[in-house]
Amino acid sequence: MSQEPGLQARENKMGTQPVGPLLAGMAVPMMISMLVQALYNIVDSVFVAQLSENALTAVSLAFPLQNLMIAVCAGTTVGMNALLSRSLGAKEQDRADRAANTGIFLALASFVVFALIGAIFSRTFFLLQTDVAEIVDYGTDYARVCLCCSIGLFCQFTFERLLQSTGRTHLSMCTQILGAVINIALDPILIFGLLGFPRLEVLGAAIATVVGQCVAAVAALTLNLKKNPEIHIRPSHIRWHGATAKNIYRIGLPSIVMQCIGSVMVFGVNRILISFTTTATAVFGAYFKLQSFIFMPVFGLNNGMVPIIAYNYGARKPDRVKRTIKLAVLSAMAIMAVGFAVFQLAPGVLLSFFDASENMLAIGSPALRIISFSFILAGFCIIAGSVCQAIGNPFYSLIVSVCRQLVVLLPVAWLLSKTGNLTLVWLAFPIAELMSLTLSIIFLRKTLRMAEAAMASGKSAE
Repeated sequence: MSQEPGLQARENKMGTQPVGPLLAGMAVPMMISMLVQALYNIVDSVFVAQLSENALTAVSLAFPLQNLMIAVCAGTTVGMNALLSRSLGAKEQDRADRAANTGIFLALASFVVFALIGAIFSRTFFLLQTDVAEIVDYGTDYARVCLCCSIGLFCQFTFERLLQSTGRTHLSMCTQILGAVINIALDPILIFGLLGFPRLEVLGAAIATVVGQCVAAVAALTLNLKKNPEIHIRPSHIRWHGATAKNIYRIGLPSIVMQCIGSVMVFGVNRILISFTTTATAVFGAYFKLQSFIFMPVFGLNNGMVPIIAYNYGARKPDRVKRTIKLAVLSAMAIMAVGFAVFQLAPGVLLSFFDASENMLAIGSPALRIISFSFILAGFCIIAGSVCQAIGNPFYSLIVSVCRQLVVLLPVAWLLSKTGNLTLVWLAFPIAELMSLTLSIIFLRKTLRMAEAAMASGKSAE
């Protein structure tokens, strides 16, 4: 174990600052940056929808591939962050540095894999879902650029999470906003061919996305090198380290699998919906863009919460761990309640952002109202799952996710589709969330009991 001078002083923010102001200070910048991320995600679809409903459908069908890539990004960085924060809390600087440098290596290796997937399998992926030539062509162009140029996404995720792991969420917020602003500015220029640029349509949306990600990645790397002294990024140390990678994936792999399951779920639901009409698939895609405005702030709250819990778990401070969880749960449920109200009161207004036709409004308005009932429960479930990951029981979150999306949601959606009533299919979402809530309560209680025992015995940081 190594300890640098001044490490005790750097402990103070996550180890000693009052939990309420600490959580607010770390989470609010992340919530703002996540809202900006949600904004530029929805702006892509808003502009694309102005081309045609087929263009919107193509981007919607591409979501499982993008989500798969984000799953690997997010899961790897969850593992890296939890290991790094616990190591800093336990004053193990060498271990923290290994987590950071190994995490960067894993991100670069993941980019290579997805670049190959994008180059080889993009068209096949869309042909599995539809035979409409325009949708296949639009979707292939979009997916190939997003995957083959995904180095920006992987590096942005990794370097921003390193800033978050040491409490510098305001710096992470700045890089995310920078990438989002660039994406939003480039979208209309490249999609519609403004300011002398060629009209690239859906391809332009993809290029705008990857350019924004690359700029944000460079900015985040620069801030880590200049403003994050707790972590030492060294090119010679960016390599495979088996023991560290194992610990990263022990925590992060369940998160990767959970989000990959999300891709399977979306792919499956798209197949169910497209059997009714392609408009239903467009509605589902619009829903995912809209719900990100509700879920992204909760994920930002999560990103602020996890380092605090992991750090104080490593430092064996159970009261701070419990206080952080309580505040995070209450905040998440309040955010979800606001989202539920908006989806109930103004579904037509929300869908109008996508230039919705009368048919899309007729299908989409009841869909948004029904699905949003799941919001009431989802806030608690999201926080509970992240607590399990931060403390070291990631497989509990995995079990919940598998049961929610594969055991309940997809089968129930398929069974309800057999009634021939599209509106009933949307009931699968609140039904699945009820099951998720039950399991989340059980697993959170087990995790907290385990954590209390581990901190009391002095083994929490191992």
